[in-house]
Amino acid sequence: MANSGKIPSADRFEVKVTADSHFAWLRTRLSLERTMMSWLRTAVSLIGFGFAIVQFFEHLQQMPGVRPANRPEEALYLGLALIICGVLALVVSMWQYWWTVHYLWDGAFTKLAGMTRDGMRSPVLAIAALLICIGVFAFFAVLLRLA
Repeated sequence: MANSGKIPSADRFEVKVTADSHFAWLRTRLSLERTMMSWLRTAVSLIGFGFAIVQFFEHLQQMPGVRPANRPEEALYLGLALIICGVLALVVSMWQYWWTVHYLWDGAFTKLAGMTRDGMRSPVLAIAALLICIGVFAFFAVLLRLA
């Protein structure tokens, strides 16, 4: 059966509102937050490490007494690739997070939450969007330095 892009409905499960199922829903929701924060840390590391590699090799080439690299542009390409990987990781993780949050709030699962949707706002998507902007800025800062 092909996936039409719709979020599967919670109606396919029998949902019983008990304390156990409520706390299981909460654990799942908080686990989603931890997963997203792990993606954020990984992406920040990739973006930062990519930028640092470019800076390190650029400063290394300017040091007196250091033999010039045979292929100095390879450090630049590696740095750009790491920055792009960090930005792509953020985009994928934001999509996964959004999809799963909407699934958890769909249909019968809403009863398990025991709260309104407004009670579970999280800043991780805003932080991820900000980090995407920083990553894109770092990418173009490195890329334009090449020119």
